[in-house]
Amino acid sequence: MRAAWHEKQGPAREVLTVCEMPDPIAGSGEVRIRIAASGINPGDIKKRQDSFGIGMAYPRVIPHSDGAGRVDQVGDGVPAEWLGKPVWCYGTQPYRPFGTAAEFTVVPVERVAPLPGNVSADQGACLGIPGITAHRAVFVAGPVKGHTVLVQGAGGSVGLCAVQLARRGGAYVIGTVRSSSEEATAKNAGAHEVLRNDNAQEFRARLAESAPDGIDHIVEVAFGANVEGDVELLKMGESIASYATR
Repeated sequence: MRAAWHEKQGPAREVLTVCEMPDPIAGSGEVRIRIAASGINPGDIKKRQDSFGIGMAYPRVIPHSDGAGRVDQVGDGVPAEWLGKPVWCYGTQPYRPFGTAAEFTVVPVERVAPLPGNVSADQGACLGIPGITAHRAVFVAGPVKGHTVLVQGAGGSVGLCAVQLARRGGAYVIGTVRSSSEEATAKNAGAHEVLRNDNAQEFRARLAESAPDGIDHIVEVAFGANVEGDVELLKMGESIASYATR
């Protein structure tokens, strides 16, 4: 198969190799997926650049944790009905050397989910880390039905998923964006209201109109920068879930 890999860390143009290597074989409890789309996340880039200072976990790494494609081989103990199914996968690379930046990837079947017929492989490859992060951030403090949820950074990958999940969970959803180009995207994702947060005074005035009693739960993309303001916005005893901070 053709694959992209690196055997040292650094900038992509300096360390990535695209070449042939042997096809992987599905082991016990695993499936092999013929990859149609590979999802790139910030963590993939940070590991390649050694942003965490922990070095190479394996001598050779095929990057990317998320992907989508079709199962073309199953290992022992995996039901045969998985064969030929369109799927999306997650957690492929963090605890294994080979991820989804290749023609094939092998992954435990518990990290694979069917891809509905109306969802493209490109969309499926974006479901793993962003979708799971968003789900955790929205529901970690409990159900949100009837609550007012503020999603900071509603135009980003996680933010868009969080808006959709919170709306589906029965919340009144307010999304914040930094530019007008993101407003329609956040609105289409299901936000009841979308506010620009590049002007603090105007933002607070509009939020006071939208949620005069305060916010029940905040999904936060910039905890360090926003925590003081977030605390002022929250009702007493309510919650913040942060998935990023400086």
